Amino acid sequence: MKKLPDATRLFLILALVLHLAACAAPATSQPRTGDATQNAASTDAAASTSTSASATANPSSSSAPTQPGEATANGVSGSTAPNIIQPNADAGTTTATTAAPSSLASWPQWRGPNRDGNVSGFPAPQVWPKALKEEWKVTVGVGHASPVVSDGKIYVFARQGEEETLVCLDAATGKQLWRSAQPVAYEMNPAARGHGKGPKSTPVVSNNRVYTLGIAGLLSAHDARTGKLLWRKDFSKQYPTTSPLYGTAMSPVVEKNLLIAHVGGHERGALTAFDAETGAVRWAYDADPPAYSSPILVTLGGERQVVTFTQKEFVGVSAANGKLLWKLPAKTHYDTNCATAVTYKDMLVISLEDQGMLAIRPVRQSATGAFTVQEVWRNADNVLYMNSPVLQGNLLFGMSARKKGQFFCLDADTGKTIWQSEGRMGENASILNLSGTLLFLTNDANLIVLPASAKQYAPLAQYTVANSPTWAHPVVLGDRILVKDETTLASLSVRQ
Repeated sequence: MKKLPDATRLFLILALVLHLAACAAPATSQPRTGDATQNAASTDAAASTSTSASATANPSSSSAPTQPGEATANGVSGSTAPNIIQPNADAGTTTATTAAPSSLASWPQWRGPNRDGNVSGFPAPQVWPKALKEEWKVTVGVGHASPVVSDGKIYVFARQGEEETLVCLDAATGKQLWRSAQPVAYEMNPAARGHGKGPKSTPVVSNNRVYTLGIAGLLSAHDARTGKLLWRKDFSKQYPTTSPLYGTAMSPVVEKNLLIAHVGGHERGALTAFDAETGAVRWAYDADPPAYSSPILVTLGGERQVVTFTQKEFVGVSAANGKLLWKLPAKTHYDTNCATAVTYKDMLVISLEDQGMLAIRPVRQSATGAFTVQEVWRNADNVLYMNSPVLQGNLLFGMSARKKGQFFCLDADTGKTIWQSEGRMGENASILNLSGTLLFLTNDANLIVLPASAKQYAPLAQYTVANSPTWAHPVVLGDRILVKDETTLASLSVRQ
């Protein structure tokens, strides 16, 4: 198979660090120039004047075993307790209209409730408007972490100055409810400096807690209602470095009472399960350091598994104890495994560098209980880099790294390519499936609407939704789309 040229690899590396997003978004989102179909002030969210308070440790964590390098809320290992600010009534918002409440909407983690990019309950318009209406916009900080939503609140993890900040906003109005900040020193790798020092890892909300993994590898748990720091883990005493070469990008996941994150750096690290309440380590798989990919949770062969790319492998480990169940080699030239695997039936669809797309089936042998991995199909036409695909029925939609960015659709049963778009679509695109309507948000703020039933690449509508890069995943709340650009978060309505 023809390999991607070294120059192309270097170009892609310069764009790395998932979740990657220099100015405010436009007041209204206008259609893209040349759209062939008719269907086609910000204020500082940190500007509040109320008092700040130092967080105290979660009492339940006092009896948990202290791990090397662990920092609790009261400042072990030199960690500074975060500054938590309760805002005034109008901090950080410019409200154009009053949005409908979104208390029932939930998008609590990377790629949504099931980490697969599928959205339910979206009232797709019969005719898409000529422009999306901006309802509000707030300045939240630099970074490519996607916003998450739970219980009528939006949580945004970003960088403001030299602090990593977790901001809680009212989902209907964008009004800031609380803000927790922590000074975090970080120096970007020159190859990824253009993406800034903001966090790339998307938070996860579970059981009234918000968990974040900072660009330098600092793992934290906050009370989702108040912003109070519950516990924090600093791994600088455990590993030579605490983040991969281009910054931490994997997004943690919660399984029952476990928070699972791949911590450590380029030389050494471990896929680790922490007690979600206390932060105590429950198990660790330390055979390979972290990559930039985010794990999924699946049940295969009767066993609940954490499936993810590591730096040089694609693995399935037991969610209960971290035991390795199976693995495949997945070495890349620059150690940049980025994409999240997709589950289809009893298969996993992935992409390997220079090998294209493939579907595999981990099978448990009845005689021994051991797993073997069967290859089901392989597709050499398309290869993923940063993009994570979505499914609609048996159709898989993604963005190939070939031809400087090319959208594609393939049959997930056979691997056969059904259609491909022209090239030069962008360095990356975040894709959502709105129950048969696809949204592609490219890194250059081009929002593309496409019916999943289309026999070829034929968009219904296209919009420019920001004036700066949009590497973070969008979030759909009812008939609104949340778009995070380099520094702001905007709520855009599809209502006419």
